[in-house]
Amino acid sequence: MPQTPHAGAVRIRQAIPSDTEDLVALLHDSFRTTWEPVVTAAAAQAYWESDRARRYVVEMGSEFRVAVSGDKMAGMVHWRGDFVHALHVLSSWRRKGIATQLMDEAETRIADAGHRAVRLETDTFNQASQGFYRSRGYQEEERYPDSEWASGLTTLLLRKPL
Repeated sequence: MPQTPHAGAVRIRQAIPSDTEDLVALLHDSFRTTWEPVVTAAAAQAYWESDRARRYVVEMGSEFRVAVSGDKMAGMVHWRGDFVHALHVLSSWRRKGIATQLMDEAETRIADAGHRAVRLETDTFNQASQGFYRSRGYQEEERYPDSEWASGLTTLLLRKPL
């Protein structure tokens, strides 16, 4: 089994059009490993049938920052204004500091744009993401039903002052 390079070999850069297939694969990996086990079968089927990941990448990919090692995609982050819309790390790269590097990039750029805080959402079932964000100083501001997956999940709005 090939070994994943050390996270130090990872660089963060702006996404480019040739990243599309790697980004779609990354989002599919994230869905399979994080969301599919907890959403309803109908929600999972709708995800796969709608080609949701590809549409997201095609529509918003030019705004993504990606973490790459050589020609290998490790993760991505997407924000607008003070809101982080997505942070995904390929399952084979998790727990290697990639999410930290991506969030450092996002938080720095958000602060440089003059925002005084960063906001994002995660779900109550996702204990790993909650732990990660709390370790970075994020605090819960609000809870509400997750309308995205129609699976009875609860969303947390988290905020971190900059």
